[in-house]
Amino acid sequence: MQKLISYPLSVIVLFLVLLTLAIFHPIQWVCLHAFGYQAHKKSVDYLNFILLKIVLILGTTFGCEGVEKVPEGVPIIFVANHQSLYDIIAIIWFLRRSHPKFVSKKELGKGIPSVSFNLRHGGSVLIDRKDPKQAIPTIKKIADYIEKHKRSAVIFPEGTRSRNGKPKEFAQTGLKILCKNAPSAYVVPISINNSWKLLKYGTFPYGLGNHITFAVHDAFAVKDFEFNEIMQKTETAVKNGIKI
Repeated sequence: MQKLISYPLSVIVLFLVLLTLAIFHPIQWVCLHAFGYQAHKKSVDYLNFILLKIVLILGTTFGCEGVEKVPEGVPIIFVANHQSLYDIIAIIWFLRRSHPKFVSKKELGKGIPSVSFNLRHGGSVLIDRKDPKQAIPTIKKIADYIEKHKRSAVIFPEGTRSRNGKPKEFAQTGLKILCKNAPSAYVVPISINNSWKLLKYGTFPYGLGNHITFAVHDAFAVKDFEFNEIMQKTETAVKNGIKI
């Protein structure tokens, strides 16, 4: 019954999402080219705020705890589990103070209004998952960026999203490159819960009535630990905060 009810609501949500992306694409262009980075970032922040509000139609709500734990004035490496596209949307909004940038697959870099433009021009980087060698200098580029500008990078070490909420094995390479090339950074683990339920029926229709939560854990300095310890501390914090 819930799935049946979800179809008309999902059509409305999808229409509003596409309309919002189409409206904000030229807004982003004008903000970036006429007013620069800060104006462009503001436009992206409010784009994602609206996207979060649209899914209220589905009875979906969001909560984020621990934002106050994120250090200011230093590079940040956010490390989170991954369950849906709305992980990214919520992180951009709730952690906007830290200017989050993403390591994304190159397919997202073209063809999607607003999203592709922001990924290409907002400080994020695009990697080809079929070419691991290309990924290394690309991730180094975003590490150099956050080290220089005191902003943040977001990495999902599972690689692909979990379809049932259970975390997958964490890969080390991306986080290791970020830590090596942003030595003054702080690592901030994040546990995401219930985001996967938006897509529990597949890509369409959407799941209904979910409360999606983001738990921001205590930060720690990269320089204070060997990488093996960083990996263990991060993975443990993220996975301990996931409720199955």
